[in-house]
Amino acid sequence: MARAVTSEPGIFGARQYYQNVEIPSIDARGLETRELNDQLRELMLSGGKRVQITNVCGQRYIGTRLYTPEHLEMEIEIFGTPGNDLAAFLYGHHKITVHGNAQDGVGNTMDDGEVVIDGRAGDVLGFSMRGGEIYVREGCGYRTALHMKEYDGKRPVLVVGGTSQDFLGEYMAGGIVIILDMEVQSHKANFIGTGMHGGVIYLRGDVDQSQVGDQVEISPVDEADRTVLDDYVSRFLERFPEVEKRKYEILNSQFVKLAPRSKRPYSDLYAY
Repeated sequence: MARAVTSEPGIFGARQYYQNVEIPSIDARGLETRELNDQLRELMLSGGKRVQITNVCGQRYIGTRLYTPEHLEMEIEIFGTPGNDLAAFLYGHHKITVHGNAQDGVGNTMDDGEVVIDGRAGDVLGFSMRGGEIYVREGCGYRTALHMKEYDGKRPVLVVGGTSQDFLGEYMAGGIVIILDMEVQSHKANFIGTGMHGGVIYLRGDVDQSQVGDQVEISPVDEADRTVLDDYVSRFLERFPEVEKRKYEILNSQFVKLAPRSKRPYSDLYAY
């Protein structure tokens, strides 16, 4: 991020000037969730393309109300800790960057755009996500990518620099999940891919068969998988240039691929 050279008060709080480009700033201290989202939408509708939000502390649903028929786009930088459901139902090519940690439900039913978290994410990260990309520098909580799906030609992508907790990819129906374990803590999660019937999970390192659901097959990555990993590891490192590991270090590590054995793992439970 470029260094601010000056600032002055404005309708949306202090206006920062970065390399002679004016960027509005919203001070979220004391703002309720709806008030903050109202200000974001008002700014976008008035032509704002970028905004910084400071002193964020638990406000929820940031980015949820950014849809417009004209497909306006906005880049949002968040300083602090956003509350649950950041970027829920995000529709359009918006970008949200969090300079800190995020709570539960990031990207809930997200349709498009990009979320970058310069810290850790909570539980149900990417729940029912159906498009767009999420990058998390550190780890994430339970039930990450729960019911992630592919929709209308879109393929959601989630890249996590750390590790996840239990039930990663539970009932996953589509998309790409990459868990990089940058600190080499090893994958301790259990019940990975329980009910999984679509999509793919790439784990850097190894995982035991006892840690994954019966519906999941563990296999080595092939050249096509390596192409996918090359693309999204590159994008991850572009977003977190402070990460010490180099691309070749990561890509030359062992990866395993987790994919469903069947697209209809529960077909024998139905009458037809």
